[in-house]
Amino acid sequence: MLLDAELDRYARQIVLPQFGGAGQARLKAAHVAVIGAGGIGCPAITYLAAAGVGRLTIVDHDHVELSNLQRQPLFTDADIGAAKAEVAAAATRRINPHVEAVPVVQRIDGGNAATVLAGASLILDGCDNFDTRLAVNAAAVALHIPLLSAAIGAFEGQVALYEGWRADAPCYQCLVGADPDREGINCAETGVMGALAGMVGTMAALEAVRALTGWGSGLTGRLAIIDMLDRRWREVGIAKDPGCPTCQA
Repeated sequence: MLLDAELDRYARQIVLPQFGGAGQARLKAAHVAVIGAGGIGCPAITYLAAAGVGRLTIVDHDHVELSNLQRQPLFTDADIGAAKAEVAAAATRRINPHVEAVPVVQRIDGGNAATVLAGASLILDGCDNFDTRLAVNAAAVALHIPLLSAAIGAFEGQVALYEGWRADAPCYQCLVGADPDREGINCAETGVMGALAGMVGTMAALEAVRALTGWGSGLTGRLAIIDMLDRRWREVGIAKDPGCPTCQA
């Protein structure tokens, strides 16, 4: 049940007929695991918290560096050297005291992903490591948890929703394959516009709210691509790979 303070706080989205009080109640009951409190994670965490997601688990092994501050607005100079997950969790509680924020200061991998992610309603992956993304995807398929994957690099961003355990839906590995030598998206090497991270992280938060509450047209099996060098937006379908070792095993 929503408290009176929550009804006031969320009034502007509750009044939306496609969302309503039922949608807000579903958000309050939801648990989102956010992988990476970086350029994508910071805006995503901000808007998930503000929207009223009941519980956020924030997973990041890294610590705040000066070079992060250009695109990770949950952090300030005073946070340099502190664990990102802990700072982001504290910021979440300041944004919305009705949200439970749980920091997990460890690197997620194939050995611990299933344990860390168990019980989540949805996973939002904004990390910059290819091996981590594959481990998170495998756990999402095994646990039957929707995986919202977001990535950025230079002037381009991508967001997609995967439900690979379903017979007609792809998983993340169906899109990218399993090349162990493939490099992840690394902002230190490719560069990135800070505001682009904000756009993509906010878009990921919006799609997470959509997936959790069911309004509008879902993104499952679709890849939304933003190219802000020339302001181009497009969306393409993702086919399920019949030979995928993760979702066709």
